[in-house]
Amino acid sequence: MQKATDLFFKALEILLIVLLAAMAIMVFTNVILRYAFNSGLTVSEELSRYFFVWLTFIGAVVAFREHGHLGVETVVVFFGRKGRVVLMILSNLIILLCSAIFFWGTWKQFDINASMSAPVTGLSMIWVYGIGLFTGGGMSVIALARLVRYVTGRVTDEEIAAFAGENLTIEQMAERT
Repeated sequence: MQKATDLFFKALEILLIVLLAAMAIMVFTNVILRYAFNSGLTVSEELSRYFFVWLTFIGAVVAFREHGHLGVETVVVFFGRKGRVVLMILSNLIILLCSAIFFWGTWKQFDINASMSAPVTGLSMIWVYGIGLFTGGGMSVIALARLVRYVTGRVTDEEIAAFAGENLTIEQMAERT
């Protein structure tokens, strides 16, 4: 299961690279066309905006999995192991709640967005706003999996140290136990 998950997230990282490259190429091409030929590709303006939205929301899921989001460690450093685990549980409960609300809101708006079309490409707007289903669902699944691990006591010292903003070496962690 872990290999499949890692492969899925590797595919997401490749998708992020493709989206960023396509966005950069479209914008660069449009700049050249406007500067040199006094024309442009309207489709590239619209698609580059959509790619940026997808890039941001897919990247949020990848960053969440890798603990790449900003954290506030000023309070966490004052707690011991049990306190930090409790704070980790509370943090993931809040994330789960917000992600579920985000997913639900996108789901409720699905029919409206699916019936609207983009002005230039004619794409259904669900291709833009529907990314909320992936982001809300993906972050909810990750937060739920973490909660299960934290509640069942399968949290590692490395995760706790990372949550507290500590960069400990293996030797330092061995000294703590």
